Amino acid sequence: MAHLSESQPERTFQHQSSLPPLPVPSLEGSLSKYLDAVRPFASEKEFKATEETVRKFQDGVGKELHQKLLHRAKARENWLEEWWLDTAYLEARIPSQLNVNFGGPAPYLEHFWPPAEGTFLQRASISTWHALQYWNLLRTLVPQKAGNTALDMDQFRMLYCTCKVPGIKKDAIHNYFKTEREGPCPSHLVVLCRGRVFTFDALCDGQILTPPELFRQLSYVRDRCEGEPEGDGVSALTSDERTRWAKAREHLISIDRHNKTILETIQSSLFVISLDETKPYSTPENYTNVRAEALVGNPTIRWGDKSYNSIVYSDGTFGSNCDHAPYDAMVLVSMCWYLDQQIKATEGKWKGPDTVRPMPPPAELVFTVDEKIRRDIGHAKQQYLESDLQVVCYAFTAFGKAAIKQRKLHPDTFVQLAMQLAYYRLHKKPGSCYETATTRKFYHGRTDTMRPCTQEAVRWCAAMMDPTCDRKSMLLASQKHNKLMAEAQEGKGFDRHLLGLYLIAKEEGAPIPELFSDPLYSRSGGGGNFVLSSSLVGYTTVLGAVAPMVHHGYGFFYRIRDDRIVISISAWKSCYETDAASLFNNFCSAMHDMLHLATTSQL
Repeated sequence: MAHLSESQPERTFQHQSSLPPLPVPSLEGSLSKYLDAVRPFASEKEFKATEETVRKFQDGVGKELHQKLLHRAKARENWLEEWWLDTAYLEARIPSQLNVNFGGPAPYLEHFWPPAEGTFLQRASISTWHALQYWNLLRTLVPQKAGNTALDMDQFRMLYCTCKVPGIKKDAIHNYFKTEREGPCPSHLVVLCRGRVFTFDALCDGQILTPPELFRQLSYVRDRCEGEPEGDGVSALTSDERTRWAKAREHLISIDRHNKTILETIQSSLFVISLDETKPYSTPENYTNVRAEALVGNPTIRWGDKSYNSIVYSDGTFGSNCDHAPYDAMVLVSMCWYLDQQIKATEGKWKGPDTVRPMPPPAELVFTVDEKIRRDIGHAKQQYLESDLQVVCYAFTAFGKAAIKQRKLHPDTFVQLAMQLAYYRLHKKPGSCYETATTRKFYHGRTDTMRPCTQEAVRWCAAMMDPTCDRKSMLLASQKHNKLMAEAQEGKGFDRHLLGLYLIAKEEGAPIPELFSDPLYSRSGGGGNFVLSSSLVGYTTVLGAVAPMVHHGYGFFYRIRDDRIVISISAWKSCYETDAASLFNNFCSAMHDMLHLATTSQL
């Protein structure tokens, strides 16, 4: 990502038409992997019953459904794309701002921007300027690659000018982004402050506003809000249950047609800048408050359906809150890493002219509301602020990628095994686990599931309870993990394949196959029931967090650097079985034990 701004012959979206279609794995291969994945969660008797269920499925209805899936795949370059968007995101009715959105990625404070009073508008102006430069670069970004293989860049279209719109039964994504060749792209920003909404154009005479000009516009908003009463906080409605928000939105439009114009202005904006008065002080070892505020902070200054809310805290630190539906976190990580590198290169300062061109000040967008909308806002705020999400985000600084690679181990696999061991020690049982595997080498590919809780990993965790454990069982677990991850990235994972078979049966009104009601299906994580929801966010300074998939589970997100590993763990306080801080402490112990084992044990 360091070369984004250099002139390159390749352009962002130029390889899109030549990417291969998403493959359909073999039925036999997927079901064999499925049986292997459920084994750690089954007694002998349960496993035999599941084996029989799988055999019947493979010889019967599964074969028919698989043929229909192959037929679907012939007509589409990505047979999963529409299904995944609908089932994972758009049809879900739970409040997405808390349960689905990811929070956190932003420029960080490991170099020139430690927390400092009185700096937030100046820093916000510089950060916003770099984010606008990235928008400009999007038309000419070097396509990302894995080795020499081009990766799908379609999700990058969804970073700017994108918003989810609630529906009674199903939401929709509205994307207004256009490249230069496609025509005019919206260029306005929206600023939320103290429950009020403002907008201004990020261009003047076709040129991006400079940091001094952005500072002028943001200062105007802050000064207006400091001298006047708080606004109605209509944006809190985006944090409500989806059908409630859809009905409230319909009512809002019925009160006054101008409300629809305001909604469309917000939806089509490049992104939202949230001026947040909290001071979630952070250090490079402890990001807990900044991460928690990004996920569960003031709902009246986030538009929960926007693809990017840039949150500026009054102590000069930053966060973000982003709708997960249109893209996966790696898009925002790429942009925030670019911001961070630019801020580092310029020492966090603007080194250009201070001239401010004449331009209109930000316009306030005032919704017409009635008592019903005020009650809806009150309800949305109440249910949101009752959230009992626990978030911890600490740096493990004893060692990092360099020491792990020195032992000839894969850093991501090492961290995943440490997480498995930490969970096993804390809960005295294996933890069903989801790890993100990218499928971006295929047309419009997003992710598949890699399941790290393998039989080899569980055997190794059990062996680690014995002080004489040698390195061999850890290597076996590591090799299995690497193999499964490589296969998932090649489109040979089984979770999305099984989902496709399930959805074909559902769409045709056929009985749902017994495989999907088998107790081991959900116990092993199937149907979105993973106890550990995890993802490597990358090898940069950027990190985010997401809520757990299930009430008795954890979200576990991490970034790996040469000398440290920074981990965000989320859990629900109302679940007495889980505790994010305890899992972190166990993770640290596991990391030390594993490095010791890798260093001293002889095969």
